[in-house]
Amino acid sequence: MLKKTIVLLTCVVASFQAKADEGMWTIYNLPPQVYEIMQNEGFTMSYNDLYYGENALKNAVVNFSGYCSGVVVSPNGLVFTNHHCGFEAIRSHSTVEHDYMLNGFYAKSYEEELPNKDMFVSFMIDQADITDRLIAKGLETKDYLFREMLIDSLERAMTDSVKRIDKSLHVSIDPFFEGNKYYATTYQDFTDLRLVFTIPKSMGKFGGETDNWMWPRQTCDFSVFRIYADPKTNGPAAYSEDNVPYHPKRWAQVSMQGYKDGDFSMTIGYPGSTERYLSSYGIQQMRDAENAVRAQVRGVKQEVMIKHMRASEAVRIKYDSKYASSSNYWKNSIGMNKCIDSIGIINQKAEFEKRIRQWQDTTGYLKGKLDFDKLQQLYASNKEATYTFTNLIEAFWRNNEFFSRARALNSKAELQGPEDKPKKQYVLFPDNSDQWDEALEREALAAMLENYAKQVDGKYLPKFYNTIRNKFGNNYTKFVDYLWKKSAIMKKGKKLYVNKKGFDKDPGVRFGADLMDIVYDLQEKIMPNEIEIAKQERYLCDAVVRMEQDQPHYSDANFTMRLSYGQVGEYLLNGHPSGYYTTAESLVDKMKKADQIIDYEAEPIMHELLSAKDFSPYTDKTTGKMQLCFLTNNDITGGNSGSPMFNGKGELIGLAFDGNWDSLSSDIFFDKQLARCIGVDIRFVLFMMDRWGHADRLLKEIDAK
Repeated sequence: MLKKTIVLLTCVVASFQAKADEGMWTIYNLPPQVYEIMQNEGFTMSYNDLYYGENALKNAVVNFSGYCSGVVVSPNGLVFTNHHCGFEAIRSHSTVEHDYMLNGFYAKSYEEELPNKDMFVSFMIDQADITDRLIAKGLETKDYLFREMLIDSLERAMTDSVKRIDKSLHVSIDPFFEGNKYYATTYQDFTDLRLVFTIPKSMGKFGGETDNWMWPRQTCDFSVFRIYADPKTNGPAAYSEDNVPYHPKRWAQVSMQGYKDGDFSMTIGYPGSTERYLSSYGIQQMRDAENAVRAQVRGVKQEVMIKHMRASEAVRIKYDSKYASSSNYWKNSIGMNKCIDSIGIINQKAEFEKRIRQWQDTTGYLKGKLDFDKLQQLYASNKEATYTFTNLIEAFWRNNEFFSRARALNSKAELQGPEDKPKKQYVLFPDNSDQWDEALEREALAAMLENYAKQVDGKYLPKFYNTIRNKFGNNYTKFVDYLWKKSAIMKKGKKLYVNKKGFDKDPGVRFGADLMDIVYDLQEKIMPNEIEIAKQERYLCDAVVRMEQDQPHYSDANFTMRLSYGQVGEYLLNGHPSGYYTTAESLVDKMKKADQIIDYEAEPIMHELLSAKDFSPYTDKTTGKMQLCFLTNNDITGGNSGSPMFNGKGELIGLAFDGNWDSLSSDIFFDKQLARCIGVDIRFVLFMMDRWGHADRLLKEIDAK
């Protein structure tokens, strides 16, 4: 029997080898076939050492503030993540006088480490499949709203249960395989997270938008934080001067040994969102009604932002993080659409769906449920409304202070005053003027108003467009000036009594109400179909997994912990070998072009440091070079930023920070030949901490080997 099992497993592994490097795998139930391939490719840790027990490698990996990943690298709670993940924290501590974005920062003692509001790291404690438990409670027999209520109810009950054991724990229930499975994950959050070290933006964001999503890269994309804990329990605690550095159960050993072409590489992190089971109809909607719109609208807005940012250091500091966030997915949307068309992904998906139809006709599986014609009709019905909704959200919802306040007033959120006296209830916006610039906000709002009118059908224009036409002759700048002058929304210290006569006549309040009317109209058109689309996409995923049940399947990313594995290696870039690492010389060459490309500007000290003749002990033993960034074929996406890149021994060799231009379709289609993960070499990180930062106390604490 054992011999037969081994032969069967070998056959499954052989058939699975074609997809060997693809996959964002949950760790607690990592398929044995996947683990065996990992072993064959150079992974030497035991199966259990990945997940089980206090010494499990997963205990060194953190969810970084709900949008990135990170790794604990010392017994005193030091955390490495990307520079762009720490961007907002670095920006928030910066002033014109002390510009940590521009000049970097190093805390030379615990006392100098900087606390950060609303930041945290989260450790995954446990994960389990609870699908059967939900089905037993009626998950499959009820409508969408019941499903949501049932999941929320169980999530609360499970959180209450774990809190009786440890108050610092909580449970999150997330859908996997498009809602065909549900896993419950137990987390522990630490909210006292302090900035310890960051290099100047010139290196942490070297190459800027010019190099974003491109190879070759020389960006030293890292920042260093420290977790603080209750001094008595070593557990989570709100910020306090009395808190002490956290002593983790497990931290990653930082390796100085480097890597070679073909070496095993593994990432563990929190990939945000992929849609690889998405139908051809869904991909077409993504291309035409989402990505194309996002790229167009953000392109207009970013022109306004960068103009003001380059004119003022104070404005740049306020908007650096917002601009970086906006431009990242502006370029991502452009690149993804290019890949969708160049690879022919929609047609490939359509051909695959024909196979599923044939299989369904043969087997009868999901007969009467999965209906491709219905799915196509649902997407077609939603096309115009989805396109318009994306335009509206991109134009007004994101990074717009005026609309943000107008919306809050219309929802009557955060009311102050006596609950039993409605007329005395008011909204008082805090003075957050250090977060935005009036001239930029006004010009951006005018640009968005004009652009929205050009992009959508006239029936989706809010009522205030009549005022823009009739009172201001379609002069959007004059309309925005009117809003800022006549509305009380932006008046510092102004109490806005939401239930008093005249409140609704405020032009800013009307502006928000008119916009929200369009939002509600669009949602009424979209949501019924979206619920049905989600159901059909769930059936489609179920059919794919069942049809291909002879091989393991991973679920789409949903910002839960995932493992990916692969190898260090190059690819063909424009028909030529790309190389799998970059060197100090290549960085110096780019810095010399700063007079032509502003994103390559760097301080004289950086020219000096990277032009050194001796980089030891950070020089690679095989190539004799100071290696900066490297390529692997690990499967990553947004959210993986800051993910540790491990060698076969589970030692830290780098931090994932980007993908290549040819990988931008990976959220919907993983191309093994072209998709690459770009990581910053951990030796480059240590070099900058040493030679630029002189961070001896941190290097000693990390104890790289």
